[in-house]
Amino acid sequence: MKKFIIALIASASLLTALWAALSTVSLAAQKPQTFSGEIMDQQCALLGGHSAMMNQGESGKDCANRCVSIGGKYVLFDSSNKAVYQLDDQKKAQPFAGAKVKITGTYDTSNKTIHVANIQAGS
Repeated sequence: MKKFIIALIASASLLTALWAALSTVSLAAQKPQTFSGEIMDQQCALLGGHSAMMNQGESGKDCANRCVSIGGKYVLFDSSNKAVYQLDDQKKAQPFAGAKVKITGTYDTSNKTIHVANIQAGS
């Protein structure tokens, strides 16, 4: 019985390592894509824009930065299809808060996250 349990644990460890390796390979195999939208905070993105949370006289940039300062995250909001994409690199996103951008990166469908390679101001 003891040998069976050891073999079972070893098999589980092997399967876990194999799964991790396959996950890494699938991310590496993805080709970069370009995504367009506005960098905003996740709260406003889920509401479809800043209008519900914006203070009087505040810009989209101010609103996004305020919401992130109280615990939110920067996301890419594509208003054309109401899609919200998580961004893995918050430091790259911060300078573009409230701006329309084009992001180049790979998209991880399992957690709806863009692995950001580059962000450029867009139209």
